[in-house]
Amino acid sequence: MTEQQSHVTVGLFGIGLDTYWPQFEGLHERLQGYQKRIHERLERPGVSIVDVGLVDSVEKAYEAADRFKREDVEIIFLFVSTYALSSTVLPVVQKAKVPVVVLNLQPVAAIDYESFNQLNDRGIMTGEWLAHCQACAAPELACVFNRVGIDYHLVTGTLNDPESWAEIDAWIDAAHVASVMRNTRVGVLGHYYCGMLDVYSDMTQQAGVLGCHFELLEMCQLRQLRDAVTDQELEAKIAQFHDEFDVSPECSDAEMRRAAQTSCALDALVSQNKLGALAYYYEGAPGNEYENIVTSVIAGNSLLTAHHVPVAGECEIKNVQAMKIMDTFGAGGSFSEFYAMDFNDDIVLLGHDGPGHMAIAEGRVKLVPLPVYHGKPGQGLSIEMQVQNGPVTLLSLVQDGQGKLKLLVAEGESVPGPILHIGNTNSRYRFALGAKDFINAWSMAGPAHHCAIGIGHIARKIHNLAAIWGIECIRIC
Repeated sequence: MTEQQSHVTVGLFGIGLDTYWPQFEGLHERLQGYQKRIHERLERPGVSIVDVGLVDSVEKAYEAADRFKREDVEIIFLFVSTYALSSTVLPVVQKAKVPVVVLNLQPVAAIDYESFNQLNDRGIMTGEWLAHCQACAAPELACVFNRVGIDYHLVTGTLNDPESWAEIDAWIDAAHVASVMRNTRVGVLGHYYCGMLDVYSDMTQQAGVLGCHFELLEMCQLRQLRDAVTDQELEAKIAQFHDEFDVSPECSDAEMRRAAQTSCALDALVSQNKLGALAYYYEGAPGNEYENIVTSVIAGNSLLTAHHVPVAGECEIKNVQAMKIMDTFGAGGSFSEFYAMDFNDDIVLLGHDGPGHMAIAEGRVKLVPLPVYHGKPGQGLSIEMQVQNGPVTLLSLVQDGQGKLKLLVAEGESVPGPILHIGNTNSRYRFALGAKDFINAWSMAGPAHHCAIGIGHIARKIHNLAAIWGIECIRIC
């Protein structure tokens, strides 16, 4: 991932009412202090914060709107510091045209009523109350946003509330992923697996919603790059295989060199085309050089996937987008499909031949020879991998019957137990619904038969990403 892709710009502004400042000494400075605490809590590597301060008049609202537009913020955090007029907010969000997260955050969980009532000065008491009345403006803002069609989200809590900050962090993570996806060049190499009608993709629709760019690649370019691989590059790649894989003694020297040469070519293909993801499939006539190439890609594609350039087989473009989303969230994102159901243990087995995400493997990934690629021509090296035991998230990018994109997500657990050692990735998963109801609910949501699996429970973040894109998120739970 490039530096540009790993960077996201977020906007921050507070709101208040300028009428209050001469009435209540110190209130303005106190509220600015609250906003400073929010600014400092938002700071992290890869995030630039455009903080326009406390907006308390219509004039300042227009100035803030201009700056947010000029700085191209991905998302805006709106801190309700006290009661404020909605007329000082609407111009900001109307012009920015990005999602708005309203931070309805009190300084503390509750007013100290005893100390408050001992102030014995109604003016001072009113100023103290105004420093705690963030909730007063929340319904006004929501009412106006609803009436004019502004996309907004509300976080309610306190300045130091871990639950509220988990929500805010999830929004920042989602905005970061949206930024990465918009800057991602997705390579498409070869063609679809013939007859898999569910995997066929509308690249125009995806570019329109996700903002990505598609680069249609030629097999002849990959062959030229493969033919140009030097002996030094070949030996270095074989050394990388031994470093990152548990190489089976059954792997012949000829197959290792064949896979290594193709892996070097794939690295060059990604580099030359500045790819952030790749979907591929090809067959070629028996004995053709292209068949030789495509039957030796699994090792190299697994390395790319583990190093933040996810690769999906069967030219499953929708799924490589899901894999890229999961990887950018830091969850992995391994190419999977439903393998079998174990009704005795009430679990579902998922896996796939081809590349897996080694960074989320349980133990070292094995590189093994396969005498036949099921459903595909040829033979060659493949990987055996199991996803780490613990919480997992499944994600699919779905195109429905009306051509609209949706995100489909489910949380479950990767659990220990017997798996199939057939030179593929596969693992056992348990879902709260139970195996039967989960399979029914997931299938009826209309995804292709592939999905991306990542570690951790990140459905909330994925829901936020869908909100940023303005698409539906379906959660199976």
